[in-house]
Amino acid sequence: MRRYRALELKREGWTREEIADALGVSERAVSKWMKLAREKGEVGLQTRPHQGAEPKLSAAELDLLLDFLTAGAEAYGFRGEVWTCARVATVIEWEFGVSYHPAHVSRLLKTLDWTPQKPLQRATQRNERKIADWRAKVWPELKKRPSASSA
Repeated sequence: MRRYRALELKREGWTREEIADALGVSERAVSKWMKLAREKGEVGLQTRPHQGAEPKLSAAELDLLLDFLTAGAEAYGFRGEVWTCARVATVIEWEFGVSYHPAHVSRLLKTLDWTPQKPLQRATQRNERKIADWRAKVWPELKKRPSASSA
């Protein structure tokens, strides 16, 4: 690790500038490392993971959220049994009073092994039988005809 190597070089009498050049870091970084080593010893040079922000929902609340999702979208007054990120964000706000942007809900759902669904956008007057007939009879005939650009 570069921090420990910098400490070794400093103990051998290298200057801050020489250490920075040798390790490909800034002089400021070397100064910070040396200060840590003076104040806390070699333990101060160990890397620490970045903590990040505190989660808005606890583990118990995430378990509850799974129960809510299992109950179905219609149990919360949504039309259709489809959970979108926006719907899940709404339920989280209703149940826990916590606001999540719908785009970030997908990450939360991924940690729960739950995938948001995309609703199908189809016309209510759609006739599947007529569409299948058209694909079977009309479409093959249209494909056989030469296009206007090839004529």
